[in-house]
Amino acid sequence: MNENHLLAEGFEAHRGHLRAVAYRMLGSLSEADDAVQEAWLRLSRSDTGAVENLGGWLTTVVGRVCLDMLRSRTARREEPLGVRIPDPVVSGESGPGPEDQALLADSVGLALLVVLETLGPAERLAFVLHDLFGVPFDEIAPIVDRTPAAARQLASRARRRVRGAAPAPDPDLARQREVVDAFLAAARGGDMEGLIALLDPDVVLRADYGGAPAAPAPREVRGAAAVANQALTFSRLSGSGLLTRPALVNGAVGVVSSREGRPFSVLAFTVVDGRIVAIDILADPERLDGLDLTDLN
Repeated sequence: MNENHLLAEGFEAHRGHLRAVAYRMLGSLSEADDAVQEAWLRLSRSDTGAVENLGGWLTTVVGRVCLDMLRSRTARREEPLGVRIPDPVVSGESGPGPEDQALLADSVGLALLVVLETLGPAERLAFVLHDLFGVPFDEIAPIVDRTPAAARQLASRARRRVRGAAPAPDPDLARQREVVDAFLAAARGGDMEGLIALLDPDVVLRADYGGAPAAPAPREVRGAAAVANQALTFSRLSGSGLLTRPALVNGAVGVVSSREGRPFSVLAFTVVDGRIVAIDILADPERLDGLDLTDLN
C-alpha cells in the first residue's frame, strides 16, 4: 500500500467529522463539502511526515478554510435581506441516514445554526471549535491570529449570545410531534386561542425567502400573539393544493410542504417544555429546489 493510499484512507476516516465542523461553521451543505475538499487538496500537497495527530491537523485546516469563506462572504455582503436560514438537513421520521447522522451529532438544531449566523467569523470559529468540538484554545488561537486568552474571550462572547437564544429542544420526539400537530390543526381551524396556548410567550418566527426585496410576509415575528396571527394568515394564503408531510429537520420535528410536486417550504420547530419557542422557515425557491427530500417519498 503506497503513501498516497494511506493518506487518502486517513482522510476518509475523518471526513464525517470535518464535514460536521464545516457545516456548523458555514450553515451551508455545499460550502461545507467545498471546505472539506479544500482540506484534502491541502493535505495532498503537504509534507505530513511530522504530523502526529492527523485529525487535529485537518480540523485546524478546515477551520482556517471556513474562516476565510466566512470573511469573504461578509466582505461581499452576500447575506440575504433580514434573515438567513441555514441549509436544513431533512429526513423522514425514521431518522437521518448514516451520512447525516455524523453531520447532526450533538443535536445541532436549526435554531442554533440561525443564531450562529449572527456571530462574527472569529467568534463563530472559536465557539464552534471549542464549545461544540472541544478544541483547546491553544490550537484555536493561531487560526484567528489571537492569543489563547483572546480566543477564549471570543468564545465567551459568542456563548453569551447563543445562551437562551437557541434553547435545546425537548428530547422526546413523540411529544414534539404532538405539539406541532396540534399547532398545525389550530392554524387550519382558525383557532387563535389554541395557537397561543401552544406558543411560548417569547416565541420567534424567522423566515428566509431568499433575495426577494418584497417578501410575502415578515421575515421575523416575535411574541405569541404575533406569531399566531402570522400562522393564521399563512394558512389562509396558502390555500388548497398544499401537501404537508411530517419530517425531521436537523433531528427535530418539522414539516415539509410542497405544491404541484415542488417544495414550497421547510418548517423547523423548537419545542421546549411542551411549547414552541422557535419556528424557522426556509421558503427560498432556489435553495428548496436543491434539497434532497428523497427520504420523504
